[in-house]
Amino acid sequence: MIKLLKMFCRLWSLGWLAACLLCSAPALAADAKEATPPLLESLRLDKKLDFCGEPVPLDDPEVRERMERELLLSLWDRDQAILWLKRSSRYFPAIEAMLSRAGLPDDLKYIAIAESALQPHVGSPKGAIGYWQFMPDTARRYGLAVNEAIDQRRSLAASTQAAVSYFSELHEKFGSWSLAAAAYNMGEEGLQAEILTQGVRSFYRLYLPLETQRYLFRILSAKLILTQPERYGFHMQEADYYPPDRFATVELTCREETSLTVVAQAARTDFKRIKDLNPELRGHYLAAGTYTLAVPENTPPGFQTRFDQGHQAWSTQRKERIYIVQSGDNLSSIARKFNVPLAAIQIWNRIDLRSPIHPGDRLIIHPAGSGTDKP
Repeated sequence: MIKLLKMFCRLWSLGWLAACLLCSAPALAADAKEATPPLLESLRLDKKLDFCGEPVPLDDPEVRERMERELLLSLWDRDQAILWLKRSSRYFPAIEAMLSRAGLPDDLKYIAIAESALQPHVGSPKGAIGYWQFMPDTARRYGLAVNEAIDQRRSLAASTQAAVSYFSELHEKFGSWSLAAAAYNMGEEGLQAEILTQGVRSFYRLYLPLETQRYLFRILSAKLILTQPERYGFHMQEADYYPPDRFATVELTCREETSLTVVAQAARTDFKRIKDLNPELRGHYLAAGTYTLAVPENTPPGFQTRFDQGHQAWSTQRKERIYIVQSGDNLSSIARKFNVPLAAIQIWNRIDLRSPIHPGDRLIIHPAGSGTDKP
């Protein structure tokens, strides 16, 4: 009797499992469509791959191996590839428009992926910063402001215009977009020296620094993934992509240094939104000068008037909140006295915490409970 009962239970379990499999078959089939393709299948590349219209010689085994290596590395870091895709809808339209107006190939936009993954604040150990990873001297050479108050390498519009000019000059000098990309990575003088030394003018046949040898293939990997995401297992829906930033631009005349909080209040928004829309602005203050700023698209008219009024009130308030350093004071003791963070004193007064203060120095302090914690 017990054996019959066990057999019945086993048959019932098998029947239940079969029913579940039948019911889930459509879902499994749908999941199969969404599955990540085998890596070997992903490496079966189209021999017509090109960069800026220049064919990539994939029939050369060594070139194919280099291409496969970089594509595998990009596909292995799938989290990053997803972010490439999601950010592309936010930044590519502006980059594409600027490349098109200059008559440059659309493929150049993928250089920004290889350089910064489309992030404005990314920096390199060597000092390159921004979407296109300009070094300070190169940035200034192409008209970008790089100083303590503003760093236009972080501005999408300004840095892309500089990149457009640089790409144009590099292509004119080397006569090849693949060599222009190599020069962008390693510097034109270094590339010219290798061409003269090796007697070769093909990127694919030149022995270059290892990073530069990989560089173009990293760009091509980004191109393959972003133009054929489904082939590589990235089944994106329209809602998955980040929307473009919506903003208006205003002309601002700032007659003396002021807090960016004043700018934010004039735009009827907050400090963070102004910083996000204008990543080139550094720190908490806006230096005297004339600016074209991005503000939320629903900013009402009268921005300059509101800014002038806000700056006057902010300036008056600062004059009313001066603390004169006494003998025996230090920044820590002053912070405790007014019950404010030490870092806030640093921001309000733009001072280095390592620099000594002296009796008679004048510090701006907003005491706790004064109704403001703004710089």
